[in-house]
Amino acid sequence: MALRTLLSRRTLAATVRPELGSFLGLRNLVTFSLPDLLYDYGALEPAISGEIMQLHHQKHHQAYVTNYNKALEQLELAVSKGDVSSVVKLQSALKFNGGGHVNHSIFWKNLAPAREGGGEPPKGSLGWAIDTEFGSLETLISKMSTQGATLQGSGWVWLGVDKDLKKLVVETTANQDPLVTKGATLVPLIGIDVWEHAYYLQYKNVRPDYLNNIWKVINWKYATEVYEKECPVH
Repeated sequence: MALRTLLSRRTLAATVRPELGSFLGLRNLVTFSLPDLLYDYGALEPAISGEIMQLHHQKHHQAYVTNYNKALEQLELAVSKGDVSSVVKLQSALKFNGGGHVNHSIFWKNLAPAREGGGEPPKGSLGWAIDTEFGSLETLISKMSTQGATLQGSGWVWLGVDKDLKKLVVETTANQDPLVTKGATLVPLIGIDVWEHAYYLQYKNVRPDYLNNIWKVINWKYATEVYEKECPVH
């Protein structure tokens, strides 16, 4: 009976979400916490106000973390009971809040104060790849800004790299969907939050103005590090 119960729990977790295999047995539940920023809230001004950064980080991102941990606890209980219906119902909360945590954790690293290199054009292999793929950095910025401005509703615009094809891509995702939902081999380099909470206090409903200014504090050094890790030069 005990063996049958254990197998049932393993099958349930692996079938619904294979990546939850680490929670099998669910005695060592992983919880997540809000990451610290590497700069002060006001350090990105005037591109992004300190008020927005503080609310975005302390309130919005914290809410995703809190709700993700809550959903994981509920999942633990549901799996332990073999409650398939509840496990299925929890998938949307796990995807939304887990995605919100993943996306924002990347977003903070994608930004840097101008005095610390924010906005400086990418160099090395990423700069070369951008010129090869898009013609110029300016063309890439225009493409991402246009796609971000025209994205209906809330979501993200991404510069990613297909780690198998070694090819740069520009994609948008809805709500808090991570870039990986557009392809299992896609790795995010730059993600720009185009939810209203990312800009409304400063730019009102003019999303294009926000997108034009955020490039002044984009951390291309971080994007280059990720790119070179995924596409090492031999």
